[in-house]
Amino acid sequence: MRLRHVVITSVARDDLDDEGAGHFAACVSAVQRRLPNATVEVLVPDLHARPECVRVVADAGPQVFNHNVETVSRLHKPVRPQARYQRSLETLRLAKAARVDMRTKSGLMVGLGETLDELVQVFHDLRSVGCDLLTIGQYLKPSSAGNGLHLPVERYYTPAEFETLGARAKALGFVGVASGPFVRSSYFAESL
Repeated sequence: MRLRHVVITSVARDDLDDEGAGHFAACVSAVQRRLPNATVEVLVPDLHARPECVRVVADAGPQVFNHNVETVSRLHKPVRPQARYQRSLETLRLAKAARVDMRTKSGLMVGLGETLDELVQVFHDLRSVGCDLLTIGQYLKPSSAGNGLHLPVERYYTPAEFETLGARAKALGFVGVASGPFVRSSYFAESL
C-alpha cells in the first residue's frame, strides 16, 4: 500500500488489565517491521492516565501519541460522560514525559456551546502538558435521530473563525495546527 503515515486507533478497552496498551504497542511494532520508512501515530483512549499503560505505548516508539480532549472542561461531562478533562491532560503529560522526542497531539470539536475564552483555555492547558500538535474541527451531529443520543449542534463556525482559532493556537507554540470545518483528528495526519 506504500503507506507513509499510519494511524492506529481503537475504542476504549478499560475491560482489559492494561487498557489495551499492549495491543497498541504490538501494532506499532508490527507496522514498524513491515513499513520501516512509515511514521506511526497512535490515537489512544485516555488509558485512565495510568503511567504504566502510557509508558507501554510510548516505549513502542510511535512518532505521534494522540489523545483527544474533544471539548472544553465545562462541557466534558455532557459530551464525554465517561471521560475526565484533567485525566485527558494527564495522559498527554505522561506521554510527553515518557518520551520527550515523541510528538503529542490532541483534537477539539467546536460548536457544542463553548466560548472563545474556554477554547483558548484548552489551548493553554494542552501546551502546559507539552502538547505539540492540535486539530480543531466542527462538531457534526452523527445522526438526525430524535432519540436524544446525540447532542445538537449549537452553532457552526465560519472558515474565518477556524482560521482565527488556528492562529491563536499556533501563537501559543503548537508545532502544528489544523483548524477547519471538516478537520478531524486524523485529517491529513502525516502533514501535521
